[in-house]
Amino acid sequence: MTGSWITRPETAADLGPIREVNLAAFPTPHEADLVEALRADPAAWLPGLSWVAQQPGGPVTGFSLLTRCHVDGAAALALGPCAVRPEAQRLGAGSAAIRAGLDAAREQGENLVLVLGHATYYPRFGFVPASRYGIKAPFDVEDQYMMALVFDPARPVPSGTIRYPAAFGV
Repeated sequence: MTGSWITRPETAADLGPIREVNLAAFPTPHEADLVEALRADPAAWLPGLSWVAQQPGGPVTGFSLLTRCHVDGAAALALGPCAVRPEAQRLGAGSAAIRAGLDAAREQGENLVLVLGHATYYPRFGFVPASRYGIKAPFDVEDQYMMALVFDPARPVPSGTIRYPAAFGV
């Protein structure tokens, strides 16, 4: 596999392949089930913010999802789950899907994206500790793992506690 990735929003034909990517990437079906629960939640699901990456003519290999969350009542986005088929990890499919999703969110006028994830991976996209904005998770987590990305720092950024969609179970 090369690092040449095509990214696009998910289509109805991608639902099975997206589930397969998540099942392959994680040790339990939790993330695959979470994606389906978020897709079924009209308060969380935002059209055009579920992205796949694939090589030309190849199967869906990478996936990223942005859904609606809130920071003390203000709208924000939660990034995740994100997944890549194990045999294609570290080849850029995940980064391509994440970048495409973030670009789409910016184009839709969103300004704040939150992610709970690897402290050495997400800063490449511009994420910084969410605490810099006075944002905290609704559970205990080390500061370095709860991150925020603000597209336009000239716009107001809410502070407070994140409220995730019900599917996250927090």
